[in-house]
Amino acid sequence: MTTDKIVIRDLEVLVVRKAIKNLHLAVYPPDGQVRVAVPLHIDDEQVRLAVISRLGWIRKQRADFATQPRQSTREMVSGESHYLFGTRYRLEVIWRRGRHEVIIENRTTLRLLVNPGTTRAKRTLVLNEWYRGILKEAIPDLLAHWQPIIGVEVSGWGIQKMKTKWGSCNIEPRRILLNLELAKKPVECLEYIVVHELVHLHERHHNERFRTLMNKYMPQWRLYRDILKSEPLGHNDWRY
Repeated sequence: MTTDKIVIRDLEVLVVRKAIKNLHLAVYPPDGQVRVAVPLHIDDEQVRLAVISRLGWIRKQRADFATQPRQSTREMVSGESHYLFGTRYRLEVIWRRGRHEVIIENRTTLRLLVNPGTTRAKRTLVLNEWYRGILKEAIPDLLAHWQPIIGVEVSGWGIQKMKTKWGSCNIEPRRILLNLELAKKPVECLEYIVVHELVHLHERHHNERFRTLMNKYMPQWRLYRDILKSEPLGHNDWRY
């Protein structure tokens, strides 16, 4: 695999050449980095043509990222705001010896109980594992509801922190992955992503057939998509 940067008009483009069959173009948050993964035999001129043909789409993606609010770095200290299914909670860190726990108190406070001296990274891990547990409880019910409606069944599913996608679907093994960050977003957004990935088992691409199926099964899906776009991006150490 090789990595180069080329400038196409006003865009700096990261070009990654590796042993793949097709060209893949993506725009990454938070600042709209353009990345093109290409087969080893594709030259720079072919990359330029591919990027130029999608300049309108690229600029729209970059504009969306520029206007989307962002959370500041989470220090995992008392007083910070954290979210569960779209509801804001004030974090209260309690130092005490014993098992690490996360407890919702009075519908307004997220209590993080950790041992004295627990590092920020470990406090973050404790909270993320709590979020993971919340999703593990919610997802089976959503699958049980939507799989018979859509007429598909997954062989398995997982939860993963992802920088650029809310979910993904591996067609052949019929397995879906859902972003851990969905635990922080309104629950309707989690349901939308579940439906989105299930529909991919009927149609791999985001084409007219895919949109028709989404309209059939979840007519309000664009509303949930727009809610996700308007929600603050979680802070990440973005690297590509």
